[in-house]
Amino acid sequence: MSRAEGLRANSSQFTLEGVPFLILGGSIHYFRVPRAYWEDRLLKMKACGLNTLTTYVPWNLHEPERGTFNFQDQLDLKAYVTLAAEMGLWVILRPGPYICAEWDLGGLPSWLLQDKFMQLRTTYPGFVDAVNLYFDKLVSVIKPLMFEDGGPIIAVQVENEYGSYAKDEKYMPFIKDCLLSRGIKELLLTSDNWEGLRYGGMEGVLKTINLQRLSFGAIQYLADKQPQKPLMVMEYWSGWFDVWGEHHHVFHAEDMLAVVSEILERGVSINLYMFHGGTSFGFMNGAMDFGTYKPQVTSYDYDAPLSEAGDYTPKYQLLRNLFSQYHSEPLPEVPSSQKKKAYDPVVIQRHLSLWDSLHFTDKPHRSESPVNMENLPVNNNNGQSYGYTLYETTITSGGALNSKNNVRDRALVFVDRKCVGSFDYKTQELTLPDGKGERTLSLLVENCGRVNYGKALDEQRKGIVGDILLNHTPLRGFTTFCLDMKPGFMKRLMSSGQWKSDLRSAFIPGFFQARLFVDDPPRDTFIRLPGWGKGVVFINGQNLGRHWFIGPQHFLYLPGAWLRNGENQIIVFEEQKTDDKILFSESPDHGKTIDVYKLPFCTLL
Repeated sequence: MSRAEGLRANSSQFTLEGVPFLILGGSIHYFRVPRAYWEDRLLKMKACGLNTLTTYVPWNLHEPERGTFNFQDQLDLKAYVTLAAEMGLWVILRPGPYICAEWDLGGLPSWLLQDKFMQLRTTYPGFVDAVNLYFDKLVSVIKPLMFEDGGPIIAVQVENEYGSYAKDEKYMPFIKDCLLSRGIKELLLTSDNWEGLRYGGMEGVLKTINLQRLSFGAIQYLADKQPQKPLMVMEYWSGWFDVWGEHHHVFHAEDMLAVVSEILERGVSINLYMFHGGTSFGFMNGAMDFGTYKPQVTSYDYDAPLSEAGDYTPKYQLLRNLFSQYHSEPLPEVPSSQKKKAYDPVVIQRHLSLWDSLHFTDKPHRSESPVNMENLPVNNNNGQSYGYTLYETTITSGGALNSKNNVRDRALVFVDRKCVGSFDYKTQELTLPDGKGERTLSLLVENCGRVNYGKALDEQRKGIVGDILLNHTPLRGFTTFCLDMKPGFMKRLMSSGQWKSDLRSAFIPGFFQARLFVDDPPRDTFIRLPGWGKGVVFINGQNLGRHWFIGPQHFLYLPGAWLRNGENQIIVFEEQKTDDKILFSESPDHGKTIDVYKLPFCTLL
């Protein structure tokens, strides 16, 4: 079914269906919000006065193994976009293939890195072939949702901030053609920060800008780049993300409102990135590396207008008042808030050491030299993407063990299963104790998250990526276990008869199990682990994310939708130290904060 004209950028104002249109957009990522809550979040968006939903599409979730696609359940993109249409929201889709998004490898699948010559985000043949196969599938899903076909998608973004990467001048025309050749006819956009706008544009593709403050005449710069075209801030950063070991970033509501007001007064369209951040559940967080590797936390609260758990913030109320001035009709009523519950503490009942869990993993891999996780022959030869990898070999002496900076990203080091130290980017050498005869050296390596932005994308292989030296001699003869802690592994673990109930014999690292009984309708809550060290938390086999005592995140959001009436199993994988209980809270503790508006932008990076 054909409709009137879609979104057009033929003059200094957007038009939609032939009528002037100001985009009041907000980003909510379906993959960061439990599906049961999609409707709640979109209703709150509509009630705030927004008219357009924007979302990225994460390739690494939709094609977890080469040629195996998943657009079901939590990843049902068609259902999400259709729901937005039912709410009366238009949609701008940002399908990448690279999305940044503070998401592991910027959304690119880790199996791409099995090719040691891989050049991501270029016209390197191996990358082109993979993108073509993915876009064949993706476009078949999204094409019926386009405006032209009666759907809500009014624009599609070509790649993401390529001006800041710009390694191959043929690459952006290739991605543009990926969309056009498969029948996408809606308005095409690019988005870049001020610096990235210097990269030359493409014919028929509208440039937009990403920013947080109106310094450097950024919007005028965009206007000068493409005169007589509508102006849009594709990412107006409503807050900022957090990294482990630093403070929680905030952007005060009044400061934000002043900038948003000025943008709208100038007649510039806007998209709030994020309107609702949600959670990077599991191992999916990204990392920064501009000289120092900094992994991001699990929470993607972003100090956005809707909090991580979908609650209203002062920003929401201020924005609603502002956006109401751009509507001729009253805004819909604000939906009621979801109730939270601080469940009573639960006591750890059973434990299982890491060593006793190894026979639940895939068959171990034997090799002379260590193999990085992406090249392990697991997951139908797609390698290991996330989680931990255990490397074991035999040593016959103590002495100086040197990682040569080949550990990505952290490793606990054991001799005969006794922890003797750790490696990371700062600590690359430790002394192994002397001992008699053959002993087992084990390195438990954690992928803390692949870099999602910057020039280092091609160097994001994880695990052990080169030689480890003992007294200057490379170690050989490795047995390697994949501990990606996927649902199948967790199911085998939970049904094991080897769990022990005597907590005095608890071995770290290990798995610690508690039961949460829910008798009323399940409510959202926040898990707190004071007294614990570092690890991962699972609820009924689902990976909630990482915990680490260094903060700033001292909680994990547990959606009520993932709890069930009756018994719920909580498992904590712990690397360092344990307590005998797990606590719950009605609200998160963000710890110390830092105001992003007072920082030079370069220090955020």
